[in-house]
Amino acid sequence: MQVNSSIKFQDTGYFSKIICDYLDQNETLRPFYEQYPDIEGFRHQIELKGPSFSGKARRILRNSLLEQSKGVELSELSRRHLDLLENDTTFTVTTGHQLNLFTGPLYFLYKIISAINLAKELKQHFPKYDFVPVYWMATEDHDFEEICFFNQKGKKVKWDKEVLGAVGRISTSGLEAVYDRFAAALGKGRHAEKLKQLFKQAYLEHDTLTEATRYLANALFADQGLLILDGDSQALKRLFIPYIREELLHQTSFKKVSETNTSLQRHYDVQVNPREINLFYLDENLRERIIFEEGLYKINNTNKVFSEEAILQELDSNPEKFSPNVLMRPLYQEIILPNLSYIGGGGELAYWMQLKDYFKTLEVPFPILLLRNSVLLISEKQRAKMAALGISEKEIFLEQQELIRNKVKEISDLNIDFTPQKKELEAMFSDLKSLSDRTDKSFTGAVLAQEKKQLNGLDKLEKRLLKAQKRKYHEIVARIVLLQDVLFPGKSLQERQMNFADFYEIYGDALIENLLGHLEPLKLEFDLITI
Repeated sequence: MQVNSSIKFQDTGYFSKIICDYLDQNETLRPFYEQYPDIEGFRHQIELKGPSFSGKARRILRNSLLEQSKGVELSELSRRHLDLLENDTTFTVTTGHQLNLFTGPLYFLYKIISAINLAKELKQHFPKYDFVPVYWMATEDHDFEEICFFNQKGKKVKWDKEVLGAVGRISTSGLEAVYDRFAAALGKGRHAEKLKQLFKQAYLEHDTLTEATRYLANALFADQGLLILDGDSQALKRLFIPYIREELLHQTSFKKVSETNTSLQRHYDVQVNPREINLFYLDENLRERIIFEEGLYKINNTNKVFSEEAILQELDSNPEKFSPNVLMRPLYQEIILPNLSYIGGGGELAYWMQLKDYFKTLEVPFPILLLRNSVLLISEKQRAKMAALGISEKEIFLEQQELIRNKVKEISDLNIDFTPQKKELEAMFSDLKSLSDRTDKSFTGAVLAQEKKQLNGLDKLEKRLLKAQKRKYHEIVARIVLLQDVLFPGKSLQERQMNFADFYEIYGDALIENLLGHLEPLKLEFDLITI
């Protein structure tokens, strides 16, 4: 496997304006983040984060991770990273992901590899410090429908189950049937057998979705020293008590994020709107919003009601029952980790950019936001087909009809572009408009109407000629469609639709090894890798 090429994220057409402006360091976006993700930015971030993180917090973090890791076999490097966390010269770089069944979309790998490779690159630039990659499991999410499936060879493999509460606590019972469907679709090779074992050991030999996901991520990345963190922890939540208290009493996140949104939405779409209290109440089979009404704290869709004194007492006694939502989870992460950078997709970074002033108000260092690596995996045969069709790396990302139109125009023996004729027409009507200036307005209106009619006529003729040429070159058009449909399943990025198993079945561990060897997080480009 080798990285044959890469293109700018901005040139793919798959990334939002806010992300493209961030990568371009557009001044309009500058108020919504601190350091840019380059080496100089990380130099400043180390200086900022170091003094803010206490030795006590480091010990609690290390002990919590050690306790959580008892169910998996840690590599020597992972154990070393655990021990390094107690040193004030050690920092983390973090990515997060939902507990998708069997990792869900392919970019699960790219997120984690981005964190691993960033840690390695930072060590090269700052040798007196240590850097540890962390995968934050979104164990407290409660949208099961988003995570209960993955795509295998173009078909959805779904786990049908009725669930309540945080997904990390869900029992894995019932996954035997999912395993049977998954295994039946695999071939007979040794990599297929490895995939079966991975699924079986993760999901059929562990009791909860948290335990299963931890096992699977560790099995794939333990040798890289990846640490896997579950925020659903009493010890870690205890570190977060002052910020939960602030939220309950003063609704600080609502006030500050609302102010930021007012500024941000002048130029960009706002990703998340804050609630008055951005906390859930978490219990067995329960994760419901905390609502403040008429001087009382109510747990939505339940009969639970707390006075101010009672809810603060509950917080001190059972901090694990308070769960941050999407806007407060980033703060929780930065409180319990000596973190320099959050690595995520475009949607994630967009809502992080709503939080900088909120962090500033609470005097918490805001992390560097890094867009994760993105990859299009291309077989040698597919690469050869691209070359035969004259499709460049940049062109393969075009909307399909635009790609077909461009290619048909290139290969046609006729000139399908009527731009010269349109320019001649516009020149002729320009003369008529000059004449109309010396007569009445009714003549001017007639000239403009006729110009529009004639230009529309040329457009229609151009489209008819293009359609005729598409029919003439239908075999080439069919090849273009087939190639792009395979590389962009569902007219979407490959990494958002396919599961790693489709490639692992063919390439085995070499898939991950070569991704680790080639992805460069700080290059900030979209890679096309030939496999």
